[in-house]
Amino acid sequence: MPKEYADEAGVGPLLREWRQRRNLTQLALAHLANTSARHVSFVETGRSRPSRALLSRLADHLDIPARQRNALYVAAGYAPVFERSRLDSPRLRLVNQTVERLFEAHEPFPALALDADEDIVSMNRAAALLAREVPAGLLKPPVNLMRVALHPEGLARQIVNLAEWREHMLGRLYRQMVHSGLPSLRSLYQEVSAYAGTSADAGAAAENSVLTLLHMRLFDTEIRLFSTITTFGATTDITVAELSLETFHPADEHTAKVFREALEVRPDRVPSAG
Repeated sequence: MPKEYADEAGVGPLLREWRQRRNLTQLALAHLANTSARHVSFVETGRSRPSRALLSRLADHLDIPARQRNALYVAAGYAPVFERSRLDSPRLRLVNQTVERLFEAHEPFPALALDADEDIVSMNRAAALLAREVPAGLLKPPVNLMRVALHPEGLARQIVNLAEWREHMLGRLYRQMVHSGLPSLRSLYQEVSAYAGTSADAGAAAENSVLTLLHMRLFDTEIRLFSTITTFGATTDITVAELSLETFHPADEHTAKVFREALEVRPDRVPSAG
């Protein structure tokens, strides 16, 4: 049994934990998975061992992520379903090529790839611009987006609407923590939510917008960006399932011009995106 999936408590307590995390009763989960509440109860108490098919249905309706789903299978005595590859492995060559094409196509605007812990695994040249004034200490691998964005010595010094952006980022991290059940995200949330505030203007963000904007100072001017997040579907690899691509878009023409000039007119201002 792989150590990362070993769980001495067995499948029952794990299943109960996920059911409670999703705020479902045994009856509600049983209805979704086309079984009986009695059977769900027996599985949770260890009186019954679920079939692989039932476990798969339960995991589907509990929206259990790939890595944690493997743990559930192993706890029930089955082999894990999802493989875990290194991002630079030949097996993920197609994924890496796709990310590179998306990053290049998105320039001159920022784009970066994140893993389940919000660590930055790659970025394009425009994304490197955003971190050009961040202290080297915060950029030592693995570089964590939440730390870079919210640490008082990081981007927080440049963010004009820090209070709003901090609330947005913490809300996003909290939702990921609850959804994934990862202890690492719980620790990260406790860390970044405890960061001290800065002197940034907390009230500058209350704009009439349907999106939360990142309003920050860069190149002796102010820019406004919003972001979208894309994930890979229909994958049997944990690394790919946990990979997300965040792309930033200009919220006004001034911001678009700043990035176009930085990459096309003044490329010497662009740091390495490695």
